[in-house]
Amino acid sequence: MTRKIQTLNSISKKGLARLPEGYTVANDIAAPDAILVRSQVMHDMAIAESVLCIGRAGAGTNNIPVKAMSDKGVVVFNAPGANANAVKELVIAGMLIGTRNLFPALRFVNGLVGDDESLLKQAEAGKKHFVGHELRGSTLGIIGLGAIGSQLAESAIQLGMNVVGYDPEITVDAAWRLPSQVRKATSVDDLVKRADFISLHVPLLPATKDLINAERIKLMKKGAVLLNFSREGIVNDHAAFDGLNEGRLHAYVCDFPSNLLRSHPNFVALPHLGASTEEAEENCAIMVAEQVADYLENGNILNAVNFPNISMPRESAYRLAIANANVPNMLGQISTALAGAGLNIHNMVNKSRGDFAFTLVDVESAVPQTLIDQLKTIGGVLRVRYLPA
Repeated sequence: MTRKIQTLNSISKKGLARLPEGYTVANDIAAPDAILVRSQVMHDMAIAESVLCIGRAGAGTNNIPVKAMSDKGVVVFNAPGANANAVKELVIAGMLIGTRNLFPALRFVNGLVGDDESLLKQAEAGKKHFVGHELRGSTLGIIGLGAIGSQLAESAIQLGMNVVGYDPEITVDAAWRLPSQVRKATSVDDLVKRADFISLHVPLLPATKDLINAERIKLMKKGAVLLNFSREGIVNDHAAFDGLNEGRLHAYVCDFPSNLLRSHPNFVALPHLGASTEEAEENCAIMVAEQVADYLENGNILNAVNFPNISMPRESAYRLAIANANVPNMLGQISTALAGAGLNIHNMVNKSRGDFAFTLVDVESAVPQTLIDQLKTIGGVLRVRYLPA
């Protein structure tokens, strides 16, 4: 069956090459089956009713109306961990920028005038104003210990740093990835008191808005370096500005420009470069393209942000994929409808996640359209797809 994929940004060709042969891929396409997106904001976009899933070639999904899509049974995928190495390396660069005063030193050198001999003398005389500190022996505090946070912890330890981490939502898999040398903080307040460098790796949610505020900056060691390569809004700009002026913060390095902060010599803002490497863009596109294709072809879900991970090997040519609200007696109603249509269930799996659930059913004979229509009328069923092999 031919599928149509709409791309809202430039998606790596290596990623698009992972889509099955015969798929139509274009930026301007009518009634797409799926959308692949990187950074384009979709909240005010008219999303076609034909869309079955959205694949975000990256980790964050703030640019996608996830709740509205969930209510329609549209699965939203992301690519967790695919850009982790790229972000980790930029954070390390940010630590060096902050503690070695590299940007003020660069501005100083670029402002020098004279012949080469004069430039060398001025540079030598002025370097005393930019004396910094080494990373080795200092303490890095990491808030958020997912794929990026755990990789950053490992690299920091290899650089000779001490690492303390905090993540109240840490998963079992993430905990297994953490180096044993990472010390646990009991709270954000506890972490910021202990760290020379503080790096943020959490999504922007109501609970994380202004996570770093004036009160927490006052708890930090004098001369701490703050790094935010996560999301704008997690750090309160006014609090950071005051912290820099008071010397509580030695430097603030982030991926988000600010008119308030830009005049301060120890504020460094980059143009959201965290995942901007060829390798990361390729990895994200490959991961999300494979996930989208498997969902469209087989109904399997891996790395969705709104529905549970669910997969079932193909043992029958006739499969139903049903997105539904997580309500009682859903499986009973589905099974009853199948039995009433004279269909024998070969295999079935159902998994839930919060308010939503997903069901895969393989049956031993073709599914009539009348049954598909009947399943759609069950209260709580959001979307029914028939996926014959």
